[in-house]
Amino acid sequence: MDASYDPPAQFRTASDQLHDLVAKEAGTSDFGPADYLPGLHVMLQSMDYDPHFTEQGKRFAWGQVIGCLRSRASAIASMKDNPGFDANPILSPVVITGVPRTGTTALHRLMAVDERFQGLQTWLIDSPMPRPPIETWPSYPQFQTTLAGLEAQYAAAPQQRAAHHRAAEEVHECCMILWHSFNCNIWACGGWSTATYDAWRQSQPEDAAYEYYYKCVQLIGSKEPEKRWLLKNPGHIEQLDLLFAIYPDARVIQTHRDPAKAIPSLCALLMHLHPIYEEGRYEQRAHNMLAREAGKWAKAVREADKVRAQHPGQVMDVVHGDFHRDPMGVLERIYSFTGMDIGDDLRAAFAKRIAEKPELQHGVHRYDLSDFGMTAERVREQYGDYIQRFDLVEKSK
Repeated sequence: MDASYDPPAQFRTASDQLHDLVAKEAGTSDFGPADYLPGLHVMLQSMDYDPHFTEQGKRFAWGQVIGCLRSRASAIASMKDNPGFDANPILSPVVITGVPRTGTTALHRLMAVDERFQGLQTWLIDSPMPRPPIETWPSYPQFQTTLAGLEAQYAAAPQQRAAHHRAAEEVHECCMILWHSFNCNIWACGGWSTATYDAWRQSQPEDAAYEYYYKCVQLIGSKEPEKRWLLKNPGHIEQLDLLFAIYPDARVIQTHRDPAKAIPSLCALLMHLHPIYEEGRYEQRAHNMLAREAGKWAKAVREADKVRAQHPGQVMDVVHGDFHRDPMGVLERIYSFTGMDIGDDLRAAFAKRIAEKPELQHGVHRYDLSDFGMTAERVREQYGDYIQRFDLVEKSK
């Protein structure tokens, strides 16, 4: 979120201006294969049509588009500067996915305590490069840029810290690399309204975005190609076939939670940013968002079931309530599934993080389903027998 750029009078005619600006900043005009351009052009058109931007919102939105294209240019430049980065395939990564707000982040950060894994740190997603030694990270301008950007976002929307805190040095989601291809669900559920873009995206294949993402993961891990990857992205549940296409031997952990809890939590998180970017229509957009997200993720679960059937033994289920009641027991099952052990030192490190509850240090994320114009029953009925299969409705105490 960067408010330092003056937005154009019309976004839809600003593609050349955008590329020139980023080329000057990044010192390169190579943005890689042109498959990102259709999504970028639809996004720019949508920005003129869909949102009711405030002046500040226009600046922030333009800054995000610039930042995303800059990240892509940075990745392509680093790939050229590091020939052979893609010499080694990514073997048997552990990938966490599931409907958003089902515990993917908490599980991901807990498992990242295990130093045998490598992950995608937030600052390296913003500026993909071979991962340098951790003690040198603060000396990188790219690290400081990510740090400043996060602080600016939390200053503008303090409630985001409790809902979904991010740190420059911590592991983050694969979707923020897929974002660089301008064909990703993140663009459809960000701070401003994007109905036109969302309608376009849902009809588009994402193969090229996943190919780019794979190369970025290879690039970031190229100094330690033998180290096993721990990755996380709720959006992979929408594209599980593409995930297995690039990671055929992946071990996937799919998390589950009552959609009548998870989907409103997601919408509340997304709506925190609405006043920063847009004026008016808050209640209308909130209602539209829940209807869209409930249907979208119900479809994703159904499609994922079909893909899972083609990859027996490669997907493990974790229910949100089980993880919160017995996190160590869930970890035992996961490590058995991934063929890894939990030694005494790692067990103690897990226990320490569980006891400290770092995900709650910035407060509790509170939301109310009634703010989104839909009943719990209406949300759940879109999921067919999924809720019953995993016994997801929490019992009254």
